[in-house]
Amino acid sequence: MAKPSTPVDKKKPAPTKPAAPPRAAAAFDSILPEIEALSPDRLISIKIDIPRAVSLVLGVLPGLLALRPAIVEHLRQHDVAALDRLESYALAAWYAHLQWLSTGGAENALKPLLAEAAALRENLLGDAEALARRGLLDAETVAEIRAGHGHIDTANDLVALSALFGGSWSDIAGKTAATEDEVKRAGEIGPQLLAALGVREHGKGPGPTEAADKRARAFALLAHAYDQTRRAVAYLRWNEGDADTIAPSLYKGRGGRGGRAAASSDAAPEPEDAEAPPVAAAPAPAAGAAPAAAPR
Repeated sequence: MAKPSTPVDKKKPAPTKPAAPPRAAAAFDSILPEIEALSPDRLISIKIDIPRAVSLVLGVLPGLLALRPAIVEHLRQHDVAALDRLESYALAAWYAHLQWLSTGGAENALKPLLAEAAALRENLLGDAEALARRGLLDAETVAEIRAGHGHIDTANDLVALSALFGGSWSDIAGKTAATEDEVKRAGEIGPQLLAALGVREHGKGPGPTEAADKRARAFALLAHAYDQTRRAVAYLRWNEGDADTIAPSLYKGRGGRGGRAAASSDAAPEPEDAEAPPVAAAPAPAAGAAPAAAPR
């Protein structure tokens, strides 16, 4: 059977900011039975930044959903439920990550985090807007980030900015005042700030061991579903050679493979150091988290 050519939006997808904690909490609750039932042998090492991975998946999701009819038609044995549940898995992994952060000393860090986050958001947004005017970053994405208000939006905006800059760094390096350290720090502060806000409002979440386990399980579900979806996209878009643009590797920039290697497994361990423990957060185990401390 000839591989089909499916029309797609040629605009490169941009990362988007994660959902507010209440929506993420609802997604987590909806797949909690899957999280709890997941076999331990399906867990994988977390060697990437979860907030950035979630931002990437949510950003490319509209393009993936546009390919759903073609996947159903041409790949009848493919489990399309992985795509259908991808948003829930991404938001659940985000919420589980926040819960893991809340097991540390997040509450005491709230005031200094707020001050640092506000200044960093404004600096990076100004740089992003300058880059967008020159066509180096997506203007609509930057405008959506600018529209955010309040502490929760500030936190989510920093995650989105970190993913946006990080995903385009090879194109913008040397063309912006923003530094790689600032981009990395934005990705750290955003989740820490949300966790601290949640602890202030609801108290601490589950203990570190339980939180780490839930975080590991939620991430494994996300990684597996996205990996399976990338395999389908790689088949459908093989002739066009744009599969890795439509569904980029979660490991891009960390040894991920490009081009037609989009069919390779995102869930496979990468030769990188394990994710560093977040500042003012929790111990740095292999992953996990459950519903509670993030602001609902």
